[in-house]
Amino acid sequence: MNKIIIVLFLLLSVFKVRGQNTSIDSTKNKKNTPFKYKSLIIPTALIGYGVVGLKSRTLKDINTSTKNEFRDHDDRKLNIDDFSQYSPLLSVYALNAMGIKGKHNFKDRTIVLATAYLIMGSSVNILKKTTNITRPDGSSTNSFPSGHTATAFMGAEFLYQEYKDVSVWYGITGYVVAAGTGLFRLHNERHWLTDVATGAGIGILSTKMAYWMQPLIKKTFFKDREKTNAIVMPFYNGREYGLGLSLKF
Repeated sequence: MNKIIIVLFLLLSVFKVRGQNTSIDSTKNKKNTPFKYKSLIIPTALIGYGVVGLKSRTLKDINTSTKNEFRDHDDRKLNIDDFSQYSPLLSVYALNAMGIKGKHNFKDRTIVLATAYLIMGSSVNILKKTTNITRPDGSSTNSFPSGHTATAFMGAEFLYQEYKDVSVWYGITGYVVAAGTGLFRLHNERHWLTDVATGAGIGILSTKMAYWMQPLIKKTFFKDREKTNAIVMPFYNGREYGLGLSLKF
């Protein structure tokens, strides 16, 4: 029963894209993403669930029962999440490389991605260092929130925003991959359900904020720089996985 609840919980953000207008009309060429209060509902709910779970005995019990249910069904560890977390955001660049153009050009979307990654990364790291929540496997005390899940949902929202006017299915696919990443973090006993929920919320909100901020950032820091070269690439140093971003103006 818990697994059904978890799947529905993680896929809540997937279904949000179904309510969007997928037709391509005169608004397609408008680069700015307008601020909408409604778009805050899902990420705020996810973050709120996780924050409340830091103190709530009921939610802590759900965390424990979720961990036990995953352990009872299959105790094999699968490291797919180390790679799947980057799949949605890298798909944006892959699709453009194949000639399927998204909402922004290379420069503008890279500004958005860099901004989103900065917001997401700083938020996750601050919370990890201040909450000191022990991981389900007992390996460390930086469980809250899930950085892998935050990265995956940041990329899923990035993919959705860039390609929602081309086909809503790009965004849906990105969110399915992101939800799967969260499930693998639970399966591998690296995170609690509250960690994953908060990570998903932070990831989505970080990208939304980056799109709202993009016009101001471009105008302030990049208005006189027409040529921008950038490389976005995952890295592995033998112990940790990460995402490297290099910009040259």
